[in-house]
Amino acid sequence: MANAKQRRSENTAGDFYVDESCIDCATCRWMAPEVFNAQGGMSAVYHQPANDAQRAAALRAVVACPTASIGVTEPATRAGLKDAVASFPHLLEDGVHHCGFHSENSYGAASYFIQREGGNVLVDSPRFAAPLVKRIDELGGIRWMFLTHRDDVADHAKWAAKFGCERIIMASDARGMDAETKLKGDDAYEIAPGLTVIPTPGHTRGSACLHYADKFLFTGDHMAWSQRLGHLYAFRGACWYDWDEVVKSLHRLEGLPFEWVLPGHGWPLHASQSEVARQMQQCLHWAESA
Repeated sequence: MANAKQRRSENTAGDFYVDESCIDCATCRWMAPEVFNAQGGMSAVYHQPANDAQRAAALRAVVACPTASIGVTEPATRAGLKDAVASFPHLLEDGVHHCGFHSENSYGAASYFIQREGGNVLVDSPRFAAPLVKRIDELGGIRWMFLTHRDDVADHAKWAAKFGCERIIMASDARGMDAETKLKGDDAYEIAPGLTVIPTPGHTRGSACLHYADKFLFTGDHMAWSQRLGHLYAFRGACWYDWDEVVKSLHRLEGLPFEWVLPGHGWPLHASQSEVARQMQQCLHWAESA
C-alpha cells in the first residue's frame, strides 16, 4: 500500500491518492480514467470515485499498480481490496482476461490470460502473485506463454516452472532466455487454430503480436490507442530498434479482423471491426509522416 506521508500534492482531497513512488506507467489511468490522470509527470487522483463502478475500477488499479503507489484512507474502502484481488484475472470478453498484478520489472506492462478449449494462454508475464497463481490454476492452468518482446517478460520463469507451459518468443528477443520455442523469420506462426503469432519488428528487433479468434490483437509495445491523437498509434518516442520497421510491421496488420487491441503499455481499444480498420488507416498515415 502507498505511503500517506508521501501523498502527492496533485491529488484531489479524499479517500484515494497516489504517492511519490509512482513511475508514471499509466496503468491506473487506463484502468480507471474517471479517477486518475497525469499531473506533474506522474499519476494523480483528479476525481474521487462517484459510484460503485468507479470505486471498483479504482480498487482494481490499486491491485494492478506495479509499485504499490496507490493508497486509500478509509477502512471501508480498504476492505474492498479483497474483492478487487479476487476479481483478477478480470474477464474482458470471450475468455480473454486482464491479469492485473503488473510487474515493476516490466515497467508496469499489462498481461493477459486466454481461457480456451485446447489449452490456455498467458500473454506476457504479470507478477507471480499467489492469488493470481491460484486463480489461474483453478481456470485450467497455462499451456502456452506468448511473450510479445524482451521488455515484458517479468516473472516468466516462475510461471513456466509452476505450470510447465511452453514459452514462445522471437529468437532475436530471447536474450539467452531458456524459452522452449524461439521463432525466427517473418512468417506468421500458428500456435493452434485461431491463435497466430505475427512478427512485427520495430519497437524491438523481435517484437511480435498475437492474433486470436479474429477478434483480439495482443500488441505488446507495438501499437496502442492514443488519447491525444484519438486513434491507434505506435510508440515513436520509445522505438528501440527501427522506426521504418515499425511502419512496415503496421502494414502487416492491415486488413486483419479484430475488435480489441490489447497492448502491454498504453490504452487498449475496443470498437467495431470497421472502426478499428478506419483507425488502422489513420495510424498508418500518422506513422508514415511521423
